[in-house]
Amino acid sequence: MLSSIIFYALDRSIRSYRRMAQATIDRAGINITIDQWLVLQVLLEHDDMTQHEIAERVFKDQASVARILALLTKRGLLSAVPLPHDGRRSQLRVTEQGQRILDAVQPIILSNRAVALAGISEEELALMRPLLERIAANCAAAAQRPD
Repeated sequence: MLSSIIFYALDRSIRSYRRMAQATIDRAGINITIDQWLVLQVLLEHDDMTQHEIAERVFKDQASVARILALLTKRGLLSAVPLPHDGRRSQLRVTEQGQRILDAVQPIILSNRAVALAGISEEELALMRPLLERIAANCAAAAQRPD
């Protein structure tokens, strides 16, 4: 039965959380998607990342990240500053408008997390984190193995 498979339960949990999170952002009248928010947040924390690194960090393919970056730049939430030592590359920076969006979304994100984690103790979370990290490490190691 699918519901007894742990990965099915994980995927269902993540998808349910993303739907709920997007719905609360939409109800607040903020024009941003969860994926756009993730990209902005990553760039706020690490403004020296390549598109490939951003894609890895937000679990998206490079084409999706390229579209998100183009849209965020077009909307004025990101700016591309040419690097003086490499004319082919630009450094992406969150603009003031982008920062205002991030600031507006932050309390919603915190509330969403509280709703999703209701009834789960800190002890349970402390047990769950290393287990999820081990699953991710196992999968990453297996993906690197030659056939």
